[in-house]
Amino acid sequence: MAFPSAISDIIATTIQNRSGVIADNVTKNNGLLTYIKKSGNVKKFSGGNVIMQELSFAENGNASWYSGYETLPIAASDVISSSQYNIKQAAVPVTISGLEQLQNSGKEEIIDLLEGRISVGESTMNNLIAAGVYSNGTGFGGKEIDGLAQQVALVPTNITGGIDRNAAVGAFFKNYVLNTGGTAWTAATIQANLNKIWANLVRGMDHPNLVVMDSNYWQLYVAALQAQQRFASSESADSGFQVLKFMNADVILDGGIGGFMPANTVYMLNTKYLMYRPHSARNMVPLSPGKRYSVNQDAEVQILAWAGNLTASNLSLQGVGTQT
Repeated sequence: MAFPSAISDIIATTIQNRSGVIADNVTKNNGLLTYIKKSGNVKKFSGGNVIMQELSFAENGNASWYSGYETLPIAASDVISSSQYNIKQAAVPVTISGLEQLQNSGKEEIIDLLEGRISVGESTMNNLIAAGVYSNGTGFGGKEIDGLAQQVALVPTNITGGIDRNAAVGAFFKNYVLNTGGTAWTAATIQANLNKIWANLVRGMDHPNLVVMDSNYWQLYVAALQAQQRFASSESADSGFQVLKFMNADVILDGGIGGFMPANTVYMLNTKYLMYRPHSARNMVPLSPGKRYSVNQDAEVQILAWAGNLTASNLSLQGVGTQT
């Protein structure tokens, strides 16, 4: 049977009207994506078979000192390239049966029912992308986001962004790793470990702006601070995350109940070089065609869809610490 078009239109319109809110809430509910957004690096793309991320991999070889009329070198200097990321896709179907439509026959009742279903879909999409942000990209048969476990890897000799970091030409794309090899971090050692990671990620005025910890390391860090613990500015607190400081970087807990941070892990990140790249036409929108009916069921489905990836333009200024 075909349901009355008015009901189908209510479903489609409700999702369409909320799609921007859902997209915004995905970034707000993930600490890393919140800071990427604050860095201005939520950058939509509009097409192509891969996501191209421009990066600089070398200095201009023509730079030199000179005197008077001395000839200056003007040889071509190839210093700009790009990493390439596959487009990953995610979807959350929102369903309603014919019986539910009959039971909620008024427009207001239908909207109330859908609001609840879409809120669940929103939370589900939040969690799906939040898990992907920390993944190694192999989940769901390699369809998951290329997350931190792949890009800021504990063993950074993998291929990421199409760059083989095990090859000499790809070494510039390796992140820094501090692995204490089974020696557990404690409240007495965590600051020294963080100092070491920090020292390997500073380039002049360029330095990490975000430290993300799992629950275990967060508790150790709070214990180490003791009476010196302090929150960051009201602007940072307004992001919705409880914020501490290390050097002048914000320290946040992105573990907690249902968190996706791997245990006993800290990421020290420069979010200026990390990008969240949703497709401009597939950023939490109803998947076309809007009306989808089951052939052998009295039900209708609307699909909330997203496409994109997490990309990087510099991984040498990103670090990870652990005790495994």
